[in-house]
Amino acid sequence: MSVKPFRKIIHVDMDAFFASVEQRDHPALRGKPIAVGHAGARGVVATASYEARKFGVHSAMPSAKARELCPELIFVHSRMKHYQAVSKQVRAIFERYTDIIEPVSIDEAFLDVTDNKIGARTGLEIAKRIKKEIREELGLVASAGVSYNKFLAKIASDYRKPDGLCVIHPDQALDFIDKLPIEAFWGIGPATAKRLHALGITTAPQLRAVSLSRLTELFGKAGLTYYNFVRGIDDRQVTTHRERKSVGCEETFGRDIKGKAIDEALTSVINELAQRVNRRKFKGKRLTLKVRFPDFTTLTRSASGLETLDSVEKITPLAYRLLKNVTLPATGIRLLGLSVSKTEQEIREDYLAKQMTLF
Repeated sequence: MSVKPFRKIIHVDMDAFFASVEQRDHPALRGKPIAVGHAGARGVVATASYEARKFGVHSAMPSAKARELCPELIFVHSRMKHYQAVSKQVRAIFERYTDIIEPVSIDEAFLDVTDNKIGARTGLEIAKRIKKEIREELGLVASAGVSYNKFLAKIASDYRKPDGLCVIHPDQALDFIDKLPIEAFWGIGPATAKRLHALGITTAPQLRAVSLSRLTELFGKAGLTYYNFVRGIDDRQVTTHRERKSVGCEETFGRDIKGKAIDEALTSVINELAQRVNRRKFKGKRLTLKVRFPDFTTLTRSASGLETLDSVEKITPLAYRLLKNVTLPATGIRLLGLSVSKTEQEIREDYLAKQMTLF
């Protein structure tokens, strides 16, 4: 009886990507605390260098707060097109080893190297080579995690950052998982962690002791994900094509707006969204509203319509209905956004339609 070999999955994460590119391109910035983003009163940090992170500065932090934490912080304007070009150079290095590459974002990706182009027996060998080539050819640093599934590869890449390299072997998986706080689990954010803490669950062994039925009762389909992850199970494939599931747009205002200005802004966002939906020929029936207050509190409201939301006329009534469900502060709002996405039913129907084409 033959034993099915384990997959070899690598997760590569570029360390402080935007900031590292700026420090590479501008030697005077090396070794200094920098933040990529807008330094203005309403600015937000996109990425912080590790020198800045020592002071508590992190991405998505208001620039004013970052400056309080690190008075010597140097702000650098974002150069997104340049970062995208560098990201393509990183991907070209990945392609030396495999064509099964799943970008997660501009600065991280999963690679399936089970059957690789150089005949390497281990994922570790390839991860070492990738890190070396990124450093020598691009002057940048990456962290890499190697394991038999995506969940564990991702955890491994985060484990020893920056410039990390970690392998989680199948025989070591449960021991490794048991050392983690539940916050380290993919998909468990602050809100879910708070709910778990309220139930007395703070560690992986405690989470593993909860039955599947109880987890699904508490968290819906995410409960099954947590149940599997805490057991080292993740059957998701590394996919080279990711189907678009939503189209959205948002606007951050130069100053807080209120009253009639909010209606005008919503009309503008609706028009932009309708154009994007039609340009991408996207079909979806679920609308999500995003509102951010001056204190950075962010709320979302969602609802599904009966028709595909592909025009101003169809989006407008649903958007205003969602806005009425938000209690707006007297101080106004700083951001307004809308997105159209597929409902669970639409996703299932698309999947079934694709399966039928196989027969």
